[in-house]
Amino acid sequence: MRKEDCFYLGKIVSKYSFKGEVLIKLDADEPELYENMESVFVSLRDSLVPFFIEKCSLHKSSLLRVRFEEVEDEAAADKIMGAELFLPLSLLPKLSGNKFYYHEIIGFTLLDKIHGNIGEITAVNDSVSQALFIAKKGDKELLIPITDQIITKVDRENKTIEVSTPDGLVDLYLGET
Repeated sequence: MRKEDCFYLGKIVSKYSFKGEVLIKLDADEPELYENMESVFVSLRDSLVPFFIEKCSLHKSSLLRVRFEEVEDEAAADKIMGAELFLPLSLLPKLSGNKFYYHEIIGFTLLDKIHGNIGEITAVNDSVSQALFIAKKGDKELLIPITDQIITKVDRENKTIEVSTPDGLVDLYLGET
């Protein structure tokens, strides 16, 4: 399995017991969806290794308490501490309406209600406090905030996202008057 075919589920953040149980900080809006998993891929030394789950339960909101089949003591748990976990993209719940996963909208065209086509989405920057579409229009790069107020329609069939950007934002990047 390749990382490109998977989505990031979370990270092993601490040991829970001397029997090798670990706590996983999930990167999910609905952690309860992942409570009954049978296996995950653990990123170890630049490869994804399948780990089978013996026992799994929610622990304090977005933490998942997991006992892996082959991790039976603290020493074994230490070896996977800090590792990232992944699942195949096929296991992502389908979204509809104006909700989307960042990876699925790469290549979509941004259509502004005033300026029309303002570029193709090349990436999403979610490492800042306000997630941003990164779009390319010719040799220019635009950064458009991802908010419910700006996104008016997500059209998966035509691979477009209609936006209503604040006055002056597109002009700032494209130099239009």
